[in-house]
Amino acid sequence: MDIKSTQFSIGQIVRHRVYPFRGVIVDVDPEFKNSEEWWQSIPQDVRPRKDQPFYHLLAENESTAYEAYVSEQNLLIDSSGEPVHHPRVAEVFGELHGNCYDLPQRVCN
Repeated sequence: MDIKSTQFSIGQIVRHRVYPFRGVIVDVDPEFKNSEEWWQSIPQDVRPRKDQPFYHLLAENESTAYEAYVSEQNLLIDSSGEPVHHPRVAEVFGELHGNCYDLPQRVCN
C-alpha cells in the first residue's frame, strides 16, 4: 500500500470513532505493524482489519496523555479547534491551525 493513500496526515488532530479520546498524528504505518498479541487484545467486535493504515498518536482523554496506535477505520477528524494537551506536542510540532499542527518543514493550510 502506498503511504500517499492515507485518509489522514501527520499533524492532523483526530478522535477515535468508538472510544473517548483524541490526539495528533505523529507517524503512519501503511499497514498494521504492531504485535499479534496487541491486536488480539482488542475486543473482537471492534478489532480493526490489518490491511489499512495505522496511525501513531500523541493522545489524550479526560484524565491522561499517552501514545496510541489506531487504525484508519477508527478515526474521525476532530473539528473542535482545541489543541491536544500532550506534553510532547511542543517538541514535535509548531503552531496549531484549525485541526492541524505545523511541522518544521510544512505549514498547514
